[in-house]
Amino acid sequence: AIERAARSHGLTHIGRLTSNLIRPVTIGRLVVDVTADYIGRNAGHFAATLIADDKEVGRFTALAQRESQVEIPSSLPGDPVPTIAPPDRAAAASFPFERDGLGYANLVETRIVKGTMFNGPSTVWFRMRHPLVAGEETSGYQRVAVAADSGNGISAALDFQKYLFVNCDLTINLFRRPIGEWICLQAQTLFGGNGCGLAESALYDEAGLVGRATQSLAVRLR
Repeated sequence: AIERAARSHGLTHIGRLTSNLIRPVTIGRLVVDVTADYIGRNAGHFAATLIADDKEVGRFTALAQRESQVEIPSSLPGDPVPTIAPPDRAAAASFPFERDGLGYANLVETRIVKGTMFNGPSTVWFRMRHPLVAGEETSGYQRVAVAADSGNGISAALDFQKYLFVNCDLTINLFRRPIGEWICLQAQTLFGGNGCGLAESALYDEAGLVGRATQSLAVRLR
């Protein structure tokens, strides 16, 4: 919905999306409301709310940017951007909580480049098995958002039977448009010993690094 609102102003790149997760999002009818806070020459700021059962379950802000062709020198400090082993060279994997029926684990295909899911830092490719919205083509930005929310899961270092480590938010920053069906997360989780944590992910498509994502965690004993 934010992409659609931004495109109407000629803003075609989503440079940042921040999701504040207020309540669990139920499987059911959802209402999305988007407003334009500011539209400028090069960028626009948007806000959105997600409503389920007449309750606000999510609040979002986004930065949308106007794209243009800018010649960049071929060699710069830090070039070239990092790349990851492609998905066809990664081992097929599944979430440990995958089960019959409807759930996140059933909706994405995953392949591991490095590490083990739910056992510390790991690098995992994601591909959606179904469109985000039935009858609509899924954009690269949507593919990134679906994958990036798993950073704290695939890099979990605590025993899931003993601890909860729920992400309260998700912020995604992208410096270019994601391409292709596959999105890779190179993720790790950090803990402060104060009931708080941080999951951070480098985001890749098959062309290389595309951005980063962070999640603030609430850590509790079960």
